[in-house]
Amino acid sequence: VQLQACGGGLVQAGGSLRLSCAASGRTDVIHRMAWFRQASGKEREFVATVTWSGGNTNYADSVKGRATISRDNAKNTLSLQKDSLVPEDTAVYSCAANTVITYGYDVANYRNYDSWGQGTQVTVSS
Repeated sequence: VQLQACGGGLVQAGGSLRLSCAASGRTDVIHRMAWFRQASGKEREFVATVTWSGGNTNYADSVKGRATISRDNAKNTLSLQKDSLVPEDTAVYSCAANTVITYGYDVANYRNYDSWGQGTQVTVSS
């Protein structure tokens, strides 16, 4: 599976941004997709995840209520709508897919995702 993320940019605090991730290749083996982010000098952080078939979602507490993850199976795309942005949201956002494990794993652990897109920079100015 190949992933291509886009949609980052510079936005003022309080604004909104929509990130997209296009999946290609063996999309039929995707079980789950997720967004992670990594701020400068910090570890990679889980943002949100969604199951590819059922659309079940999970969010990090830091973005809960301000982010919506969704997927379009017909278009093989993953999206992340982020509202009420704060400077702490500034980071490189990456999309990831799990094509191997089907159940019983920590969905917030980046090690459980085997396909990654390149990151897209989101910068929130105060």
